[in-house]
Amino acid sequence: MSKTVRLDKFLADAGKGTRSEVKKYIQKGLAEINGQTVKKPEQKVGPEDRVLFKGEEIAREPEHVYYLLHKPAGYVSATEDKRDRTVMELIPSARKGLFPAGRLDKDTEGLLLITDDGALAHELLSPARHVEKTYFVRTEGQVTEEDKEKLEKGIDIGEKRQTLPAKVKLLEKEDISEEGVMRHVRPETLPEVYTELLLTISEGKFHQVKRMMEAVGKPVIYLKRISMGPLTLPEDLKKGECRLLTEEEIRKLKDAGRTSDEKSEKC
Repeated sequence: MSKTVRLDKFLADAGKGTRSEVKKYIQKGLAEINGQTVKKPEQKVGPEDRVLFKGEEIAREPEHVYYLLHKPAGYVSATEDKRDRTVMELIPSARKGLFPAGRLDKDTEGLLLITDDGALAHELLSPARHVEKTYFVRTEGQVTEEDKEKLEKGIDIGEKRQTLPAKVKLLEKEDISEEGVMRHVRPETLPEVYTELLLTISEGKFHQVKRMMEAVGKPVIYLKRISMGPLTLPEDLKKGECRLLTEEEIRKLKDAGRTSDEKSEKC
């Protein structure tokens, strides 16, 4: 941080709540600057100041922040929208410049990265990077071995080129937990015949998973992203909740954004 900022902004940027929430905390005397309790949200924080919040020292504002969000259905992956609620409403930070890296459809749930690191987002979403994304998919009808083979070889979804080969794992009906990644409670009403599977793709075409399953005649009735590159949706992160990435997760994420040549040069 190169200049002074308001205390409420400083704490909001550190992920301690929304701007309005941290103002209330400050007014209750839960913040200190250089050992002195401060109750004015507008109090300035300088580069050399030591800030404590609820007894915890707050580190300086990082260059970029990274949130892992468990997106619920009903929210659009956008910074603003005139008709629908956006995923940004679920992020407890007033920091400017945050945006969803990639998108999930309004009715799709699961892992979504929220950041202000445009360069990393570009690398992760670039077609040349082939960053893998895995989805839990529930479809109408029985996905056959022939369907599985088509998806794994690449399939025509109405574009100039067919999709890149996918990875498909058909799940048993008894399985409500796969490798500790997710637990899905099935709704009371389901089609008489349905299939659950894990589908891993390394592209990001518009509505790609839904279009792939439509191409084999098995429309999607539920979709949830459970991983993106090295990030996996935590079982204990409830829908609508988010958390900051750890330093190790950030390092792995940045590594995933590099090409094979760039990784070799680094080594």
